[in-house]
Amino acid sequence: MGMEQSSYAANNRRIAMRVSVLSIIVNIILSLSKFVAGIVAQSGAMLSDAVHSASDVFSTFIVMIGISLSGKKSDKEHPYGHDRLECVASIVLSVILFATGLGIGFNGIEKIASKDYTSLSIPGRLALFTAIGSIITKEWMYWYTRSAAKRIHSDALMADAWHHRSDSLSSIGSFLGILAARLGFPVFDPVASVIICLFILKAAISIFRDSIDKMVDKSCDDTLVEQMKQIVLQVSGVDHIDEIRTRMFGAMIYVDIEIAADGTLTLNAAHSIAESVHSAMEEHFPLVKHCMVHVNPVQK
Repeated sequence: MGMEQSSYAANNRRIAMRVSVLSIIVNIILSLSKFVAGIVAQSGAMLSDAVHSASDVFSTFIVMIGISLSGKKSDKEHPYGHDRLECVASIVLSVILFATGLGIGFNGIEKIASKDYTSLSIPGRLALFTAIGSIITKEWMYWYTRSAAKRIHSDALMADAWHHRSDSLSSIGSFLGILAARLGFPVFDPVASVIICLFILKAAISIFRDSIDKMVDKSCDDTLVEQMKQIVLQVSGVDHIDEIRTRMFGAMIYVDIEIAADGTLTLNAAHSIAESVHSAMEEHFPLVKHCMVHVNPVQK
């Protein structure tokens, strides 16, 4: 990986860390606010939401560790680097998210199954206001984190963004459940917890599947491969492309290309064309960590 790519990666890690620190601060404030509001206003849905926000703090620490470790330089034991550790962080995050969702769901189902709805407390007004504040804050954090994740192509940060979105959705569920309970339907408070559970489980499964795809060397999408082909064909001396293979290695891309060139060229000339292809790929596609170019003679 060249100096330019190294600087690019270091800048991406700085952005990810800055976003993660902000995420931790916001989630600590939110989880404490929801916990206090849940107890004072006697809302099970708000307490469930508080647990979800608290899990966000832990998950963001995992994201920070994953991003930090994935940025380590190659060594003797890991000649291809540590990029997949970010995927590992995303998988751990998805498991935590899934477990959190199940816990919230089971708690809500137990209350509904008891059928003793008269014993359920009517949530106070404080729980409503806290839910509204959480919806606004977490939706903003979702878009803020999502924007950063797209900019630096970070799977772990994108997983954390979806964690914010699931928290926003859970707060919407809390708000609706608390509102219905205050209107005389107390069962809707635990019903809201079950709805929150479903949103969280969906987000967890989506994060897990995406991370697994990148762990097993899934190829890039066809649109990106076509863009790569166009760049390669613009390089002087390339007659055509015999084969191009791509694979995702964590958030980074590895490319193997077989190009065809004039068979009468000297070894130095053929090597120069291969170097030009290699440089063009890394210049136009910052996520390409390694590009192997093989030159074949044009078949007459």
